[in-house]
Amino acid sequence: MLPESPTTSPQMQSLTVLVPVYNEVDCLVRLTEALDAFLLQSPMATEILFINDGSTDGSLALIQTICHSRSGYSYISLSQNHGLSTAIKAGIDHCSSTYIGYIDADLQTSPMDLLLFFEHLPQYQMVNGIRMHRKDTFVKKISSRIANGFRRRMIQDNIADTGCPLKIMDAVYARRVPFFDGMHRFLPALIQLQGGKVKQVPVQHFERYAGTSKYHLFNRLWGPLNDTFAFRWMRKRYIRYTVAEEFVNQKAVRHEQV
Repeated sequence: MLPESPTTSPQMQSLTVLVPVYNEVDCLVRLTEALDAFLLQSPMATEILFINDGSTDGSLALIQTICHSRSGYSYISLSQNHGLSTAIKAGIDHCSSTYIGYIDADLQTSPMDLLLFFEHLPQYQMVNGIRMHRKDTFVKKISSRIANGFRRRMIQDNIADTGCPLKIMDAVYARRVPFFDGMHRFLPALIQLQGGKVKQVPVQHFERYAGTSKYHLFNRLWGPLNDTFAFRWMRKRYIRYTVAEEFVNQKAVRHEQV
């Protein structure tokens, strides 16, 4: 069954922005300042949910301080490092909002660019950023270009930058995404798989503020290439249906006790 989109009334809509964190202690203060500015301008009720993915560098303690000292901030902490897909899944499982957003903690994208996304809701079930003028290393740019090109040719999703860490999703669709390790690379395609529409919006891109990337050439290439075949297998077997008619009899059958 295809999910229903949320109500179009802004007063009835809400947004939770997921922020997966793995060893980003040097970025969190500046990130929180940027998120504070976004919260002041968000056109709907918005909260931030940090997902600590087993950090070992003091990130959890700083997240706890941030959340206890500010309204609109919450966190969950995973027992160990599970990876980005699991962190996003855990965040979605802990949301009750009508929309779910996502941003990385490394400050290479700005939460203020999420303001560009709202005009495309609810007519689109996902708005996905396209990182413009990327401030990445040569190796990172090339590996991303190869992985994106291979994915587009293999699954025909027409998504320019599936790995952009700026997204807003209809929460009903997000909760129905079939999750697997590596699914974060296919979120737009997984929304499309349900019949949802995806809008792509250009966003800013910056050099990493602090810390180090958790990805290298091997997992930037081999992981996406391998997961693309897994996605193709899953898509062929994905169950989707629409109910044409329904009747529910409200009269219950009661049996007398003798």
